[in-house]
Amino acid sequence: MIEEMSMLQGFGGQLLLGALSTIELAAAALLVGSVFGLVGCWLQLRRHRVLRSLGYLYAAIIRGVPDLLVVFAVYFGGSLTLALITGEYVEVNAFAAGVFALAVSFGAYAAEIARGALLAVPQGQREAARTLGLSSIQALWTVVIPQAARTALAPFGNQSIVLIKQTSIVSIVGCEELMRKAAEASGATRQPFTMYLAAACIYLALTGIATLLLEAAERRSARHLIA
Repeated sequence: MIEEMSMLQGFGGQLLLGALSTIELAAAALLVGSVFGLVGCWLQLRRHRVLRSLGYLYAAIIRGVPDLLVVFAVYFGGSLTLALITGEYVEVNAFAAGVFALAVSFGAYAAEIARGALLAVPQGQREAARTLGLSSIQALWTVVIPQAARTALAPFGNQSIVLIKQTSIVSIVGCEELMRKAAEASGATRQPFTMYLAAACIYLALTGIATLLLEAAERRSARHLIA
């Protein structure tokens, strides 16, 4: 037991660096994925048939395939695309590929969450806002979006917590995040249980902090509903 703790201390710095990379990866994917989600939601709510179909197709394809395949498609597909453009093999940056792949996956779910939240706002409230003299844009920003944001907060937050765990899959393409560091430490020390247990504790800490932040945001949002 003492020997295992000593090994853990020796690789503790590497695991913490991996945790920092995981946080950066999740934060970047959350930001870019939110943009993808908004665009996907906008497409799904368009009256134009082609645009609407593109939005639904994006969500259906990404939600229908494993996230690992999305990572492979972005990483190896990106290298192939760059090779076709430049005429020589170019290896895609693992971190950038991981961010983009996770963002694509997150965006598909975020689009569905946003669409459902917007459609949950009663049509009567839109009509009431127009009756009060608000334009369509004003009604959207002052009446519809605030209510939709409160509705979407919990599922969006839960999906963000899932995103933290999903960062582990990009270790397969060499991204130096927490799971990759744990695998390297496991191979060097021949103590996989100890290293992966330490990684699990760090993941629990990260998701626990994210859960507390989500609960605080929900309480803050609920205060506006009190009459």
